[in-house]
Amino acid sequence: MSSPWKLASVVLLLLGTGVLSAAAPSGEPTVYKEVDGRPLKLYITKPDDWQKSDSRPAIVFFHGGGWVGGAPGQFTEHSKHLAKQGMVTVQVEYRLLDRKNNDPPTICIEDALDAMRWVRSHAEELGIDPNRIATAGGSAGGHLAAYLGTVDVRQAGVSTKPNAMVLFNPVYDNGPDGWGTQRVKDRYQEFSPAHNISADDPPHLVFLGSQDKLIPVATAENFQQQMQDAGVRSELRIYQGQGHGFFNHGKDNNRWYNATIEETDKFLQSLGWITPPPAS
Repeated sequence: MSSPWKLASVVLLLLGTGVLSAAAPSGEPTVYKEVDGRPLKLYITKPDDWQKSDSRPAIVFFHGGGWVGGAPGQFTEHSKHLAKQGMVTVQVEYRLLDRKNNDPPTICIEDALDAMRWVRSHAEELGIDPNRIATAGGSAGGHLAAYLGTVDVRQAGVSTKPNAMVLFNPVYDNGPDGWGTQRVKDRYQEFSPAHNISADDPPHLVFLGSQDKLIPVATAENFQQQMQDAGVRSELRIYQGQGHGFFNHGKDNNRWYNATIEETDKFLQSLGWITPPPAS
């Protein structure tokens, strides 16, 4: 892949995810690690009636941006909405790759692992159930969310594997024909969620536009089929005519944000994590 094409691909990814103009992250900032003197933060949003003695479900969001851009605020409105449904929501700040080199997303993954480990190990003080933590993310953030769901890393007895996933046009196939190949090269088995599928992966919901120029529908269908073959609940929602980042709050008068957040609610309701609204 030529350098101009690499740059165009990253710009398209940044523009498509809508993260160039992401809202400020909501919630209480909390430092989960420090690297080379730089504090990395989680932004934690709690329901209005939250109490420390609670045991609530939680969801951890990772923003998109091709591993080189973006900001936690991409999922601010999602976080506020799900907090109103009774969940504790977390938006993650993670280190970004240098656009000028071709490094694999190792530091992004390291931070995602540490963020998830911090959330689960602090479940009691956060008032959450350590066995009801979902990951979520868009595009490259969807890669991080799916990586946690497919590659189980355990340190000091704490698993980083989520109990559910909600993935928005995730770049979860980094193999030879997938997005991100130019960075992971022949090490894709280490980084690609699609190449680490197993029966203990969590149930999940995937959103994708039929006109996404970075993640083909066939890639999503193949991921779903492999998951189902492994016995994992895998749901896929295709939105006709929509491109990359169609789900972001503020696009198309929130038509697709509303559609996807409604499906997210239904998925979480099916897990028994949130309560359906009373019938009218």
